[in-house]
Amino acid sequence: VQLQASGGGLVQAGGSLRLSCAASGSIFRFNAMSWYRQAPGKQRELVAHIISDGSTDYVESVKDQFTISRDNAKNTMYLQMNSLRPEDTAVYYCRGVDYGGYPYWGQGTQVTVSS
Repeated sequence: VQLQASGGGLVQAGGSLRLSCAASGSIFRFNAMSWYRQAPGKQRELVAHIISDGSTDYVESVKDQFTISRDNAKNTMYLQMNSLRPEDTAVYYCRGVDYGGYPYWGQGTQVTVSS
């Protein structure tokens, strides 16, 4: 299965974007799905994840700002990003981990927030 991330772009501070991560097959194979981001010169960090029972967790810096969700019928995971700040600028990656622990990565999508 392949993951395809999309939805990035250029937005002004305070704006919103919704990222999508579409799977080429069923996302029921994934026990957990996540969004990571990597800003220039920084390490890739986990932003949010959602597990098969629907429970979610977020890095502290995006709580109450980002919302992760998954639509099993559409085989797609989303990241709704509101009140964007320049420090949210990064390449965003999606990741799925199957029940055997094998990770699948999507390609990145660039998010740029201008001040």
